[in-house]
Amino acid sequence: MIHLLRGRLSALVALALMVAPALGARYGAGIENSQWYLSESVFDCTLTHDVPSYGKAVFRHQAGKELSFYLESGNRLMRPGRGQLIVEAPAWRPGSNPRSIGHIDVDESHRPVTLDARQSMLIIGGLLEGMAPTLSRQAWYSDESIRISLSNINFARSFESYRSCVASLLPVNYDQIKRSRIPFTSGSTRLSNADYELLDSIVLYVQADSTVERVFVDGHSDSIGSRINNRALSEQRANIVAEYLKEQGIPEDRLTVRAHGDQFPASQRAADNRRTTIRLQRQGGRPALQRANSTYIDDANG
Repeated sequence: MIHLLRGRLSALVALALMVAPALGARYGAGIENSQWYLSESVFDCTLTHDVPSYGKAVFRHQAGKELSFYLESGNRLMRPGRGQLIVEAPAWRPGSNPRSIGHIDVDESHRPVTLDARQSMLIIGGLLEGMAPTLSRQAWYSDESIRISLSNINFARSFESYRSCVASLLPVNYDQIKRSRIPFTSGSTRLSNADYELLDSIVLYVQADSTVERVFVDGHSDSIGSRINNRALSEQRANIVAEYLKEQGIPEDRLTVRAHGDQFPASQRAADNRRTTIRLQRQGGRPALQRANSTYIDDANG
C-alpha cells in the first residue's frame, strides 16, 4: 500500500511539474479570431472581448457610474498580488517599445482584475493606437509570467458604437435612485432646483424600467408644533412631490402617496425629519408591511 501511495504521489508531482511551465504563457486573440461584442441599453453598455483559453476582457459603463474594465476567467492562472499593465506592439507589428501604464491588483475571484476609469481609458487609448494592452502577473503554480493581451483588431468600429451607447445612458441607475430623499426647511413645502433635477431623474428611470411597478411617496415633518398641523404639512409635502411626478408622466395608478406627520423620525435632528422620501418597488419586490391601524410602515422613515 505504501509503495502504491508513493507511486501515485510521484505521478502527481510529475504532472504538476509538467503543467506549471505551460501556465507561464501569453493569452490573446490572433488576427483570425479577434472579436469585440457590444451589449447595449439605456442602463448599461458592455464591450466584451474573448481571450482564447483564458476568458473575457470587458469594458463596462453603467448608468450613473464611471467606466470600468475587468478580466473574467473560470481558471486561476494568475497569483494574487501586484501585477503590471503595459501597452506593447502586437506580434504582427514589431518595433515599438512597450510602455508601462501602471500596476494592477490581482485577486482570487472569477474577476481577478478590475480597473478604474483612468486605467480603463489608458487601455482604450492603446487599442485605438493599434497597440496590444497587456496585463501580466506571476503564474499561480510557477514563477513564470501570465500575460493577457487585448487585440486591437475590430476594436475601433465596435468602440464607436459603444460611445454612442454611453451617450444614451440614463443619468442614474436603480441602486442610486431606488430610495431618494427631498429635504424641506421648517414649515416649507417648496421644492428647489436640485429637487426638481432629482425628480426628473426618477421619472426618466421609471419610464425606462418596466419592472418598476410602484412608486411610494412618503411625507414627513419634525415634531415642532401640533400633531394635527404636522400631519397636514407632511401631506402637503408628499402631494407636491407626487403631483410633479404625475405631471412629468408617471401614471397615477403607480403612485402610492402617504403622510406620516412626525410619526417616523429619521433622527433626533429636526432638520433630518422634514422630508419626503421616494422609494421604487420592482416586480417581485417586498410589499409594504401594514399595521393593524392601516398605517404603512415599510420604509416610511426613509
